[in-house]
Amino acid sequence: MSTPCGVPAEDLAPGMSASFSKTITEADIVLFAGVTGDVNAIHLDEEYAAGTAFGGRIAHGLLSAGLISATLANRLPGPGTVYLAQTLAFRAPVRPGDTVTATVTVKSVSVEKRRVVLDTWCTVGGRRVVEGEATVLAPVGRPLAARQDSSPQPVI
Repeated sequence: MSTPCGVPAEDLAPGMSASFSKTITEADIVLFAGVTGDVNAIHLDEEYAAGTAFGGRIAHGLLSAGLISATLANRLPGPGTVYLAQTLAFRAPVRPGDTVTATVTVKSVSVEKRRVVLDTWCTVGGRRVVEGEATVLAPVGRPLAARQDSSPQPVI
């Protein structure tokens, strides 16, 4: 059986972009709390959260950031991508019921090292709630020798 493969470094270029959207549910928040052990009352207790600066419950910031991971793994570069680094800045809260759209855009590519740097962000209703930058190892593509053999030859 063949495993799907994402876009290899040699086929990536600055400006390429992909997105993934998901509505954050009560179940997502509870399951995330259970998986990570982050049971902060700001996420789980409406009465407590109502008395905070947010005025109500908010989703875990890393739950939204996880949608960036999903976009990288499933869309661009796609299957076979390995996460190497991620910076994050949380700009606004995400609440249960919000639809979060994660977007990644290629900034630079090192074909020889298969390293790709991407701008990453999440929005809710067009407002950025998370911003950052990811570095990934792109999926394996054609061997360098095969790429050189199939490259157009310069006209002299």
